[in-house]
Amino acid sequence: MLTLLPLFPLNTSLVPGLVLPLHIFEPRYCDLVDMLLANPDENAREFGIIAVRDGRSLDHHGVDALYEIGTSAVIRQADRFEDGRFDIMTVGSRRFLIHEVNTAEPLATATIEFLDEPVTEVSPLVMQQAAKRFTAYRTILGGRFDDGDASTADLPGDPTVLSYLITASMVLPTGERQSLLGAPDANSRLTLASELLARENALIALLSAVPAIDLLPSIDYPN
Repeated sequence: MLTLLPLFPLNTSLVPGLVLPLHIFEPRYCDLVDMLLANPDENAREFGIIAVRDGRSLDHHGVDALYEIGTSAVIRQADRFEDGRFDIMTVGSRRFLIHEVNTAEPLATATIEFLDEPVTEVSPLVMQQAAKRFTAYRTILGGRFDDGDASTADLPGDPTVLSYLITASMVLPTGERQSLLGAPDANSRLTLASELLARENALIALLSAVPAIDLLPSIDYPN
């Protein structure tokens, strides 16, 4: 089913379950927050986070500036300043596919289709390999050597949650993060994530240099 969703373009991808704080200062987005907060149903205070392609902007390139798949964000907390600005805390909710974008108004909206998160069987080998490679990745980026004893015990056992945790944590070009976000199910996402982790771990070992990373971002997956 198609629905209309207000858009908030960013230079990064939001992942379902990820906690995302935002400082809202542009009048059009302040109006959006005002409108959403007026809804008594807290779970309906939802807008779309969509990643912008490198070197493009929605104002100048229209829909061609945007990736096709985004994630809705639900406002969980809002602090209003006297001048109308907001600090809000949002949580990534549902993935969506853009069908059409309307930029005629100051606030862009999109006709979108929410994407199901299918419950599929995940290969134990895929799950174990992804968890092990991610543990090695965050161990190295945490400034420690992976001696082979790093534990995966603190990682979520739910494959969907793990797949989104890895997606949110890795330092990747936006296009590759979008590929993970757009994977049709947890098994596909973990398979791709494992391949990317293997590449990143090899590059880190070769170059002896690491990117900055939030090793365990706050994930609050509703399912």
